[in-house]
Amino acid sequence: MAAALELDVGGRTVRVSSPDRVVFPDVGATKAEVARFYADVGDRLNAALADRPTTLERWPKGVLPGMTLGEDGFYSKRVPRGAPDWVGSARITFPSGRTADEVCPPPGETAVGVWAAQMGTITFHPWPVRLGEVDRPDQLRLDFDPQPGTDFADAVAVALAAHELMAHFGWTSYVKTSGGRGVHVFVPIAQRWDFIEVRHAVIGIARELERRQPDRVTTSWWKEDRGARVFVDFNQAARDRTMASAYSLRARPGALVSTPVWWQELPDIDPADFTLRTVLDRLAEPDPWADIDAHAFDLSPALALWEADLAAGLTDLPYPPDYPKMPGEPPRVQPSKRRTKP
Repeated sequence: MAAALELDVGGRTVRVSSPDRVVFPDVGATKAEVARFYADVGDRLNAALADRPTTLERWPKGVLPGMTLGEDGFYSKRVPRGAPDWVGSARITFPSGRTADEVCPPPGETAVGVWAAQMGTITFHPWPVRLGEVDRPDQLRLDFDPQPGTDFADAVAVALAAHELMAHFGWTSYVKTSGGRGVHVFVPIAQRWDFIEVRHAVIGIARELERRQPDRVTTSWWKEDRGARVFVDFNQAARDRTMASAYSLRARPGALVSTPVWWQELPDIDPADFTLRTVLDRLAEPDPWADIDAHAFDLSPALALWEADLAAGLTDLPYPPDYPKMPGEPPRVQPSKRRTKP
């Protein structure tokens, strides 16, 4: 076992133990390489995490074949014991009503990524809120998830349709690879609406996309009804649900990175090309998300879609199974198991 490594990042010295431990065996990437990656992308990662409560997805033994989240990997939703003060924290409330003090990197603290990597963190999951107002999101996030029979190109087509729709609202939207087959789109919004309202806005957008491309888009929460379409995962907008951060590694083969891209390059990219060894080349180029915090758009156009759907007889959609029963929510029973009248 190699001696511990010390990295100087943003004026902090961070110790990385077992630096030669293999984290991504398919590409031979070690713990030291993961830590150095997060040092190199520190400024851009911090821009995505600063003042945001952040869940850490930790894989202490690495991302090895056969390992699963829940057994070998886990979500760390509280500041780990012994964390330095400069890691920062924010108190958040879960859907159950319980609270926790979660990691919340201060602006400029670029060493937080390396500190987290030392503890086996692979992926950072920031909340769509900021310190000081943790109950009102400042980002609307769309997750385009290809179902079996579809692929990244289908997710791109739906994301481009969303881009066009939201441009009609007067919004500027930002796109990134998910670090897998999907596409993530973020929109900065004013902090005037709560989680329920933002989720309703996402559902309004998702249903409009479904109307425009019914053979390609689905809002069905139940997998049995989705078919070979792209699922717009509206529950990623629910409280305590997060997406991988920009410039965050994913715990998947290839050491892929969730990478911001320009809208004009989206149709021509391959998400497998964005890895911990290739993304660093993009750091010399302008950041596609550099001005995301310069905007705060009005959510009203998307909420108008939601209200129009309610007036037309549509209802809310199911929440995740661990949620308490929510007002106006339909039954959480998949269609094939619902009782029918004789």
